[in-house]
Amino acid sequence: MSEIIKLSRSTVEKYLSCPRCCVLDKKYKIKPPSLPFTLNIAVDNLCKNEFDYYRKIQEPHPLFIEYGIDAVPFQHEDLERWRSNFQGIRYRSIEYNYDFGGAVDDIWQKKNGDLIIIDVKATSRNNFDWSETFHKYEYAKAYKRQLEMYQWLFKQNGFQVAKEAYLLYFNGKKNEELFNYQLNFDVHLIKLDCSTSWVEKKIIDTANLLRSDNFPKPSLNCEYCNYLKKRWQLSIN
Repeated sequence: MSEIIKLSRSTVEKYLSCPRCCVLDKKYKIKPPSLPFTLNIAVDNLCKNEFDYYRKIQEPHPLFIEYGIDAVPFQHEDLERWRSNFQGIRYRSIEYNYDFGGAVDDIWQKKNGDLIIIDVKATSRNNFDWSETFHKYEYAKAYKRQLEMYQWLFKQNGFQVAKEAYLLYFNGKKNEELFNYQLNFDVHLIKLDCSTSWVEKKIIDTANLLRSDNFPKPSLNCEYCNYLKKRWQLSIN
């Protein structure tokens, strides 16, 4: 029997966007350059603290009332583990020898028991338009896939999961007349109709690639592969 491969949500997403980068990251520990999104982390933490307040008293957050969502923040003894980047919620397949997991931002529970999976994002744009962003940028589609992978994980762990999931987007206002050492946000709660039917196949495909000796060619649309290719061409000229 082959060795169990431990996969994160981000590893599977990397496989979907560029199998070569997935192999470089997972097998050779060569990661693309990235910057820490410290403002996003701060917004995440503050948002979680606020939802935890309403979770403790089991009342709907004002956003739920504003958007007509009949739910309260979900209470569970494993919530902190599910929200931890180093643990998350996981599922292990004996049949396909993988251990897959990811860390959620928050979970809400509807009156009928369905769990609504939430992910928190922060940005700063003059004219925030989710519909335009989703159709124009691949990263926005990746956000939807992220939620669908989380939904799949909760289903595999025996939970009843709602079809819809939400992106809670905080858009920083950068054209205010006075700063006063305070950053203000517009809040956008974006409902996404999700499907988890594709998830396990892509997890298995990722695991099979990482078990193989296959080293994929650079993806045509991968910005990192294209950057390295152009840099290499420049260096040899």
